[in-house]
Amino acid sequence: MTPGAVFSDQEVARLYRYRAPYPGEVLARLRGLLVPPRTILDVGAGTGALARQMVDFAELVDAVDPSDAMVREGRRLPGGADQRLHWIVGRMEDAPLSGPYGLITAGASLHWLDLDVALPRLRDALAADAVMAVADTETIPGPYRSELDAVIREYSEAEHHAETPDLMETLNATGRFAIQGRERSEPLPFEQSVDDYLGLLHSTSELARVRLGDRATRFDTDVRAIFARHGLDVVRRGIVGVVIWGRPT
Repeated sequence: MTPGAVFSDQEVARLYRYRAPYPGEVLARLRGLLVPPRTILDVGAGTGALARQMVDFAELVDAVDPSDAMVREGRRLPGGADQRLHWIVGRMEDAPLSGPYGLITAGASLHWLDLDVALPRLRDALAADAVMAVADTETIPGPYRSELDAVIREYSEAEHHAETPDLMETLNATGRFAIQGRERSEPLPFEQSVDDYLGLLHSTSELARVRLGDRATRFDTDVRAIFARHGLDVVRRGIVGVVIWGRPT
């Protein structure tokens, strides 16, 4: 199974609920960037972590994702059935759109796109004064981080993608995206049980159970052992929100 195909798995879609939320400062920045028409296109929406909240300040949100499993799960989550939220199952490269949009958002999903096709299409879908904003989160690591990274490297077979800020800087440097602004939020305290944290890990393309196969149980045992060595039954960390905005060129 390819890494991208993992997101069509229903369990992966269900486990998305264990991912850390976007800090409120991220949503506040997106609200501030929205211009008329007050409609938003959310690219690679997944289960709608951004889209389900942006209906609070948009007249309409088109949430596009290629995974039917993700969209089905998103519809069931809080805000997922809001009439202002229009779910679209399809690839950003050829999904039906209803622009122009007063804001386009993407939550750490650009590395899954064919950017040669998607970026010009996103540029053309923007209203004249509108921008595209890419949002992501960064984790302030705990004392267990080096041990956890070693276990993840052992089990992961997928190629790791560039971090969102690095990708955006590369697109800016190569003339494919003109960055107009950047913002980082204050750290948001976030904690969850070890079980829920394992759910988060299994929601990723590299560590989904459907990808790990018969190694999944051993992976869980190895991760639990790390937290046990540190005397932790709750995983606490800080989450920083990142927003980079501008226009595809």
